[in-house]
Amino acid sequence: MSQDTLADGADRRSRRILVCDCRSDVLVTSRMDATFSDYNDFLCDLRKKFSINSGQTFVLTTTDRTVLDFDTFAELQDGCTLYLLLEVNQVLPTAMEEQITFTPHYNTIIKCGIDEYYTTKGREALPYALAELIDNALSATVNNKDRRTVELRMLFDNTRGIPTIVVLDNGHGMNSKGLNNWAVYRLSKFNRKNNQLESQCQGYEPPTPTRRSLNSDISFFGVGGKQAVFFFGDSVRMISKSVTSPDVHELIVSAKEFERRERNQEDVYKGTIKNRKPGDSSHVSHNEAFLHEIIAEEVGKESFTAVVITGLKAERISYLTEEYPKWTTHLAHVYHYYIHGENGNNLSLPNSDHSNIDIQVIMQKKSSRPPCVLNLREVDTDMQTLYINTAADTFEFSISTGLDGGRVEGIIRYHPFLYDRETYPEDTFTAQEDEDPENEGEVQNTTGKNRDIFECFWNGRLIPYTKISDFSWCTWSAKECCGPEECYRRISGVLFTNDKFRVTNNKLTFVDLEQRIKNKNAIFTRVVNKQEQRANIQKDFKLWLEKCHMEFDKQVKFMGVKEIITRTDVKTKIKQHPWTSFGAIEWDGKTYKKDQLVKSKKTKPFYYGKVVRFLLFGEYKKDLFATGGAVEICLEPKALHNTNKVILISQIDRTASDNDIKKKIMDDDKKRPHELKVEWPDCEPWCMNDVHPAGTPLGSLKVAILNKNGESLSRMPLSQTVIKLSVQLVVVYHVHKTEELVVEFIAQHAERWQYWFKKIEGLTKPGKYTLYLNTIIKDTRDISYGEEKLPSYSLKFTITEGSAKTFVMDTINTFQQVGVPFNISLKLKDAFGNPGKCPDLVPELKCSDLKVSHKSVERSGPTLVIRDVTALGKVNYQQSKTYNLEVTLPGLQHHTQALKISLKPGPPHSLHVKTEGDHAVVENGNAATFDVEVLDQAGNITTDSKLFVCCTVEGLPLAQCDCSCTGAGQIRTKVVEKTLSRGQPQMLEVHFKCSSVNHKNIAQVVKMLKVVPSKRVSLIKLFSQNDTNLEIKNEDRVEWPAGSSLEKLVYSLFDESGLPVPLTDKVTSEIKVNWTTHLNVEDLAQGRLPVIQVPTKVSNDFFCHVSCRTVGISFVVVPRPDEPANIRATISQKEVKLGETLSGTLTLELVDQYENPTKTLSPSCVTHMTVEAEGLDSSAVSFTWLEDSKSVQVTGLCLQAGTPGIRDIRFSYLKHETSVTIKVTAGEPAQLKLVSGPEEPLDVVNDSGISTPFLLQLYDKWDNVSTDKRVTVELKTSSPALKVKTAAISKPVNSEGRASFSVISLSGPKGPYRLLFRGLFNNKPITGPSVYLTILPNANKAVKLTVKYDTTAKLPAGGIFPVFTVTVVSDEGRPLMPSAALLSMWLWKAQSSETKPSNATELKCSKPLDDERKDCFYFRNKYIPKSAETYSIQFSVLTDTSNVLFSDKITADVVANQPVRLGPSVPPPVPVISCCTDIASRTLVNDLTLRIVDAHNNPAGRELSGGVTVSITSSQPNRSVPLFEGTKKRLLLKLEDGEVHVRRLAVVENSPGEDGSAYTLVFTPVVDSIPSLQSFELAFHFFNDKIHQQKTSGMLRKRDELQTAVDKLKEYIDNSDQLLQLFNEAFNKANNTAVDLRKSLISKKMEAPESIQDIDQLLSRIRVEAETMQSSSRRLCNIRDNFKGQQDVVGVVGHLGYVQDDDAARAISWQMKSFMDCVVTRTTESAKRIFDSTDGRQQVLPLDSIFSSPSRSLPHIRNDRMLFNPTGNPVFARDLLIYPPDNNRSELETVFTNFLKDTLLIDDLQSGTSYRREMARLKISCPTILTRDGVRVSSMGTFGGTQNRAPPMSQMSVFGAPLPPQYYALQQQADALSRYRQAVEKRQAVAKKVENQRRKVSSLDMNKKKQDLTEKTKQLEEIKALLESTSESRRKRVSTETSQCDASARKRPK
Repeated sequence: MSQDTLADGADRRSRRILVCDCRSDVLVTSRMDATFSDYNDFLCDLRKKFSINSGQTFVLTTTDRTVLDFDTFAELQDGCTLYLLLEVNQVLPTAMEEQITFTPHYNTIIKCGIDEYYTTKGREALPYALAELIDNALSATVNNKDRRTVELRMLFDNTRGIPTIVVLDNGHGMNSKGLNNWAVYRLSKFNRKNNQLESQCQGYEPPTPTRRSLNSDISFFGVGGKQAVFFFGDSVRMISKSVTSPDVHELIVSAKEFERRERNQEDVYKGTIKNRKPGDSSHVSHNEAFLHEIIAEEVGKESFTAVVITGLKAERISYLTEEYPKWTTHLAHVYHYYIHGENGNNLSLPNSDHSNIDIQVIMQKKSSRPPCVLNLREVDTDMQTLYINTAADTFEFSISTGLDGGRVEGIIRYHPFLYDRETYPEDTFTAQEDEDPENEGEVQNTTGKNRDIFECFWNGRLIPYTKISDFSWCTWSAKECCGPEECYRRISGVLFTNDKFRVTNNKLTFVDLEQRIKNKNAIFTRVVNKQEQRANIQKDFKLWLEKCHMEFDKQVKFMGVKEIITRTDVKTKIKQHPWTSFGAIEWDGKTYKKDQLVKSKKTKPFYYGKVVRFLLFGEYKKDLFATGGAVEICLEPKALHNTNKVILISQIDRTASDNDIKKKIMDDDKKRPHELKVEWPDCEPWCMNDVHPAGTPLGSLKVAILNKNGESLSRMPLSQTVIKLSVQLVVVYHVHKTEELVVEFIAQHAERWQYWFKKIEGLTKPGKYTLYLNTIIKDTRDISYGEEKLPSYSLKFTITEGSAKTFVMDTINTFQQVGVPFNISLKLKDAFGNPGKCPDLVPELKCSDLKVSHKSVERSGPTLVIRDVTALGKVNYQQSKTYNLEVTLPGLQHHTQALKISLKPGPPHSLHVKTEGDHAVVENGNAATFDVEVLDQAGNITTDSKLFVCCTVEGLPLAQCDCSCTGAGQIRTKVVEKTLSRGQPQMLEVHFKCSSVNHKNIAQVVKMLKVVPSKRVSLIKLFSQNDTNLEIKNEDRVEWPAGSSLEKLVYSLFDESGLPVPLTDKVTSEIKVNWTTHLNVEDLAQGRLPVIQVPTKVSNDFFCHVSCRTVGISFVVVPRPDEPANIRATISQKEVKLGETLSGTLTLELVDQYENPTKTLSPSCVTHMTVEAEGLDSSAVSFTWLEDSKSVQVTGLCLQAGTPGIRDIRFSYLKHETSVTIKVTAGEPAQLKLVSGPEEPLDVVNDSGISTPFLLQLYDKWDNVSTDKRVTVELKTSSPALKVKTAAISKPVNSEGRASFSVISLSGPKGPYRLLFRGLFNNKPITGPSVYLTILPNANKAVKLTVKYDTTAKLPAGGIFPVFTVTVVSDEGRPLMPSAALLSMWLWKAQSSETKPSNATELKCSKPLDDERKDCFYFRNKYIPKSAETYSIQFSVLTDTSNVLFSDKITADVVANQPVRLGPSVPPPVPVISCCTDIASRTLVNDLTLRIVDAHNNPAGRELSGGVTVSITSSQPNRSVPLFEGTKKRLLLKLEDGEVHVRRLAVVENSPGEDGSAYTLVFTPVVDSIPSLQSFELAFHFFNDKIHQQKTSGMLRKRDELQTAVDKLKEYIDNSDQLLQLFNEAFNKANNTAVDLRKSLISKKMEAPESIQDIDQLLSRIRVEAETMQSSSRRLCNIRDNFKGQQDVVGVVGHLGYVQDDDAARAISWQMKSFMDCVVTRTTESAKRIFDSTDGRQQVLPLDSIFSSPSRSLPHIRNDRMLFNPTGNPVFARDLLIYPPDNNRSELETVFTNFLKDTLLIDDLQSGTSYRREMARLKISCPTILTRDGVRVSSMGTFGGTQNRAPPMSQMSVFGAPLPPQYYALQQQADALSRYRQAVEKRQAVAKKVENQRRKVSSLDMNKKKQDLTEKTKQLEEIKALLESTSESRRKRVSTETSQCDASARKRPK
C-alpha cells in the first residue's frame, strides 16, 4: 500500500471483521482486518484466506442476510460478523454466535427522573407488567394481513423444566440488529436503527390516524419489556425470526451473567446472539425441556418472536396461579378495544367482533392435567364490557388541544336507575383492593359523588392509574338548572387519546393529560354519527342527559308487594277492590319506606305520622313503575291519636324535613301521660333497693298521673271520645328469674286525693321484691295506648335472712398437682336453708401421707373461700393416687366435711445433670454427651409442654433436648475444638437451663468439662532446601526472581501434643496446595511439595497455601525483577494539539524481559538518550533524571507542523529503542472561512431574508479543520442602521467545527453594507470573513404615515373634525394602498395617557370622493368630542398580523361651542323650605355657581359680562308667591366672565306662600350681546311648618335616588336587549353567508363538512396533496427574483412562464438567454427605480414602452389556408409558454411576444430547413426557427456552429416545468374551503355571542335587575303620588282655613 494511501487512512479507526465460512458442514472462522481495504481488496483477501478459486461462486452477507456490495461494505462496523454462503437463503450448518454490545442509550441519563412522581401507588402491578410484553407483541403484529396472535404461556409443570413464562406472537420478528436494539435500555423506537447498515435503516414513521387511536403504536420507550421480564424473573431468552431472513436469532440476558461479568471486571453490556436454523434445539439444557417443543414449533413459520422468562420469583408464580381470573380480567380490560374493536364488547350484538387480534392465555400446572386455555375475547367481566352492556345511551365528543396535535375522542355512557338498583356496574377488583375493614357493614353507593367518570386509553390501550373526574360542562351545579343531581352520578366515560400525550415509561399514568384537556385552549366538539358538530357542548350534554333521564329512569316505583286488600274507606264501591299494598316507593330519586316520617299537604288539618304501607289500585304481583297511588299513615304521636289516615302519594309534602316533622310530633307528645307522682303520707318513703327486715308494712300511697308539662290527668287528652284512666298496684316476689304475684289493687280517681292505696303487710319471705304502679285504661285495663306504654312506677326492695348454722362445699377438680395451689369454696346456710350470714370462723385442713397448707381465707356474704391450698409429697409421675382431704369449721352445728383428690407431679422446679464424678471428660475434636432430668418442687420427675433443656459450652453453639414428654433426656454438643497449650488439658464450664419462656424460673446448673489432647494433625512446618533449610512460617513473604521456579520445598506434621505425625497414605491424601492440582503421592510421602512457578510480573504477588485437614499454612511468593532487557516509555497523555507542548507525564525506564522495571538507570544516562518524531521541535526537549523511581522524565515535546493524525515518537538509549503513539489533533482555532453561502454580489430587498444560509468553518493556523466547540461565532453588521434578524446572533460551532447562519430578514436604509463574521475563543477574537451586500428599497413595506389636515381649523365641542388625509408611504417613498380595513384613527384624552391607551376610541376611514386622490385614505365626518378638553389623535396601519405602524401624535384642543344657557357646575338638590324663624329652614341655595355654557355643558362665556335676575314663579297664576329676604320679589346679581356665584339665597321670615305648594326659582341671564340665553330654573317646595318640610325633604331625596337607580337599570336592560338584537342580525347574516358558500361547494361536487374540525381535516388533506405535487421533482428556474412583490413589478422573465416539454424548454430558454433575468415592470417609473437602485446592473423592461402587435397565424397559413404541408409540426415558440394563473395573461403575452416575435419551433433540423426552403420559394419572409434538439436556423438562414446550438440544460437557466392542472384545481378548492371555513367560524363565533348574550338576558342576575326595576319603579310612583297627595291635601286644608277666616271676618261687627 502506498504512503499516500496510508496517509489518507491515518485517521480511520481500526475495523476487524469476523468471517464465518458456512459453505460446508465444517465451520471455519477467521477475523480479517479491513481498516484500509475497499470492497475489492477485501474480496481478494477473502479468496486468499479461504482458498476460493476464481471459478467458485459464493455470497457474502451480514447476519441479517443482507448481501454486501461497495456501499454496504463501507458501512460495516468494527467487530461485525459476515457469513460466507453458497446462496443467500442457505441454511446454517450449525448455530452461529454473534458478539453484540447493548450499552444503555443516553436517554437513561437525560430521562432517568421524568417518571419519578408517577409510581404504581401501592397497587398490584403484575398484570400491567404482562401488558408491557403484550404491547411489544401488538406493535410487532400491526402489519399482519391475517390474524394477529399473541400467546401467554404459563409453564409451571416442574416435570418439564423450571417454571417459565413465554410470550409468543406472529409479528414481523427481529433480525440480529433488532435484538441488539431490544437489549439497549431506553433506546426508544424514534432512535432505533433496525439494520446493521445505515443506508438500509428506515426511520420511525408515525401511524395513520385511526378511530379510537387503535394503531397498535404502543411500544415506545425501550424500557417496558426489559423492566417486565426482570420484574418476573432473572433471565430472559429472546427468540425471533424476521421475514427477511431464514435464520432464527437468539439472545439471552441474565441478571446472574451481569453479576458474573461485573465480578470478573468484564464488559457488562456485551452479549452473544446465536443465529441458527429453525427447529434446532441442540443447544438447550436439560432443565429447559419445554424449550424443545417451542423451538420445534418454529418450522414453517414465516416470522415470530418468543420471549422466554425463567428464574421466576416464587411470589410471582403464586400470584399467577392463585389470582388467574383477576389478572386475566385486568388484561382484558387493558386491551378491550384491541380485542373487540372500536365499539367494544357489546353482548347484545351477535357480530360485534371487528378485530383480528387474539390474545390467548395458556396455563400448564401439571402434565397429567390439560392446560387451562383462555382467549381474552371470552372475558365478559372486565369493566369496559360491563360499562358498554349496562349503558342505555351514549354521548360522543372530541377534544382538540391546539397546534400540538393532541386529539382525544370521548364517550359518556348513561346507566339508568332501574327497578330496585342502580345499573352502574361495580368494579369488584377495585372494591377488593380499596376495602376498608371498618366499613364492612355499610352499604356502598356505586354512584357516589367522589367517583371519577373517565377511564383513559392511550393509543387504544388502558392507562390504569389515570382517571379524569369530570369536565365543567358535565358537572352538576346547584346554581344552574342542570336536572336531577343523581343523573350525573349515573354516567361513566372513556377517553381515547393519540400519542401526542405523554405517559410514564411503565404506561400506568398520564403525565400531562388532565392539564392539557382542561386548558382554556382545549376545544370540545360534539360527535354525532362519527361526524363532528360544532355546537354548545354543555347545552347538548344537558339535553342528552335530560332525554336519558326521561326515557330510561322512572319517577315513582312501587316496591315490596305485600298483599291484595279491600278498602272500605273508599266511598265508590267499584274502587274498593282490588288494592295492592307495597312496602316502599321510589319517587324522583327519593325512597319512602314503611315507618318513615312524612307530612301531608293540601289536607285539613295537616297529618304528621309514619308510613304504614303504599296502596296502588289493581292487582300486582311484583314491583313496578306507575303513577298515582295512595299512602296509609299512622298519625303520630300514636299514644295520642291511635288511628291511621289514607292520603294520595302526591299529597306527601316532599319539602318537609324530618326535623320539622319530629318537632311537631314532639310538641304533641308532651300532652300525653308521662309519669306517675308517688307520695308516702303515713311513713317515710321507701327508696330504691332498700333492705328491710321481714314483716315491715308497705304504704300508704298517694299517686297522681302527670304529663310532660307537669299537669295532672285523669283521662286521655286530644281524644274524640272520653277515655278514663286508673292506677293499678302490683307487688311481686322475684325467684329464679320469675315473678310471683303477692298482691294486686286498682284505685279509682278522686278529685281530692287523686289515686289512694292502703298499707300492705305480710312480706316475710326473704328475697327481692318489686312494687309496680301502672297507669291503665279504666274500661279495658290496658297498660298501653296506641302501642305506647302508659306511665308506670316501680320500686325494688329486699327482705333479709338469718344467721348461718351449717355449710356445704362447692365441687372442685379432683386432679391436682404437687405444689400447685387450689381453692376450696364453702356455702353457709341458715336454719331455713337460706344462705346465712358468715361468722368469723377459721377453717382446719387434714390429709394422710401429704403435707397440706393454705395461705388465706376470704369471706364474701354466705360464701367462705379457702385460698391457695397446696399439697406436697412423693408421687409416681406415671400413675396417680387418691387422697381424703377433711375440712373443719369449728363453731358450727355440722362443722366437718371431706373430699377426695388425686395428686400428680407438679410443674418443673429444678434441673438435675448426671455425671461420673465432679466433671465430664471429652477428647478434643469430639462431641460431649450429658443426661438431664427435670424435677418438681418435691423432687419428682415431671413433664410440661415446650420443656426444652439447653446446654451452653464456651465457644460452641447452643445444644438442647426436648423433655416435654418424659421429663428426662440426653444432650449432645457440637465437636469441641480447643487450642491446648503444650498439650495440656483444659477445663470448660457447661451451663444447663430451660430455654422456653414459661420455665425461666428454673435455676441454672453449672458443670465442668475437661478437654484432653487428641492425636490429629495440628501443626504444619515448611522448609526450603534451596536456602540452607530456611523455614517458611505462616504469612511469610518469600522473594524470588520473576518467571523462575521455587523448588525443594519440604514439610512436617505434628499433633496437639507436639509429637510428629507419621506420613501415612491416609495423612498424605489430605495434603492440599493451591498452586497445582497434580500432586505426586511419592513426593508427599517423603515430605516434598510440588514446584512453585513464580509470576512474571513484579506486581503480581503469588499467594500459596498448604493444608492438611483443618490445619494450614500460608505464605506469599514476591517476584523480583530480572536483568534489564529493554527500555519502556510511559505516556499519560494520548492526544495533543498541533503547536501545543505535551503536558502529560512521559517517563523512560529499563525493564526486564517481562516488562518489570529494573530501576538500574543512573543519572548519567540522560546524555545518551535521543528522541525523534515528524514535526518535532527538538530544541525544547529535555531529559530529567528521577531519583525516586530511577527513571527519566521527558518534557518539552511539541509538534509544530503537519496534518492531524497518528504519529510515532521514537526514543533510543544505547542499544535499546522504543516508541509511543500519540494522536495529533488540529491546533488552537485561529481563523474562520466561509465555505458556502449565497452568490455575490448580494442584493437584498429591505425587510426580506437570504434563502441560502452562510456556512462557516473553523481552522487552525496551519489550515487544518478545527472542531473546538468552545469557539463562539457572532454575526455583526458594518453599520448599526442595518438590522439583522436570525435565529441566533451568536452560536457555538458544532462537532464538525462549523456554524450556520440563516438570515431571516435584513432591514435598514438602502445602500451597501457588510455582514461581519467573527469568532471568540477564550475571550480572544478570531478573524472571519466579510460578506458585501446592497439593501434595495422594498416597495411593499410601509415605513411611515403622513397626515394632512387643516391645522388652523377650530375644533368646537360636538362639531365635525376637518378631513384627515392619510398617506401610507413605502420604503421607496411612494404611496402604498393596503386594505382600508387595516387603517384606524385613534382618539383619546391627552392627559389620560401619553401613549395610546387600550380604551381609545377607534374610527375607520371613509370612501374617497370622485375628485380625490386614490392613493390616499380619508377620514371625514368624524365627530368632535362633546367635552372641551385636549385630545390626542393618532393614525395606524396594520402591516402584518402582529406589527402596527403609527403616525406622529396630533394634539387637538377642543373648545366650547356657542353659549346657549345659564347652568350650574354641579346640579343642586331640590330645596324644601318653610317660613319659620330658622334661617337654615328658609334657605333656598348655598354656594351656588352658575356659568354660561354651551349645549354640552362646557363653560362658554368667559368673555361675557352682565347680570342675572332672580325671581320666584308659580304654575298657578293666582297663587301667592314667597318673597326674598328684605321682602323683595326680584334680585339682581352681577355676571362677570360668564359666571355668577350665589353665596346664600333665602326667603323672608313668615313669607307668604301656600303651604305644601311647589314653586320655581328662576335665574335669568341678562347679556346684551346674546339676548337669547336660556334661564336656569330650580323647583322647590314651600311649607308653613318645619315638620312637614323635613318629611317632604326626605321623600324628595328618596325620589331622586330612586329616579337615578331606575334610569340606570332601564339603560342597562335596554342596552342588553339591543345588543342581543344586533347579535341575532349578525348571526343571520353569517349563517346566510355560510349556507351560500356550502351550496356553492356542493354544486362544484366538493365535500362540504359542517364542523370546523372536519373542514380543517379536508383542507389539510387538500393542501398536503397540493404541496406534494408542488414539491415533486420537476424542472425549476434557478434565477433569483429579488424584486418579487414590489409595486408595479411583474417579475423576472424566467419566472413568468413555464414550458412543459424539456426539449422545447431548452431551445426557447437558449433563444431568450439574454433576457431570462430581465425584470418586467408595468411603468417606466418602476423600471427607472430598479435601474437606479442597482446602479444600472439590473436589466429592466417597462410594459408601457412596448408596442403590442396583433397576433398572426403561422407563416405557411394565409387566410386560413395552408400554402404547403410542412413536416416537423411547426408552432410559434411563444405559444408553448404556460402562464401562472395568478398573473395577468395579457401582460405576459405582451412580454413574450416582444421577446420571441414569430420564432418557430420544429421537431428537427431537416424539417426546419425544408420549411425555410418552401417559405423562400413562396417569397415569404421566414422567422427564426428552433429545433427540439437545440439547433437554430436564424431569420437570415444561417445554422451550424456553436453559436447556433443550445448547450446542455445543466449549463444555463431554463424555464421551469408547470405544475399539473390538478394542483391549481386543488388550490381553488382550498381557497373556496378557506372562505367557507371563515364563514363557519364566524357563524360559530357569532352564535356563541348570541348564546352568551341570551344567557345574560335570561340570567338570574338580569331577572333580578328587572325585578329590581319593577320594584323601584313602583316605589318611585308611590313616592310621587304621595308627594302629590300631600301637596294637594295641604293646599285644600289651607284653602279651607282661608275660607273660614274670610267667613268669620264677614260676620264680625264693624
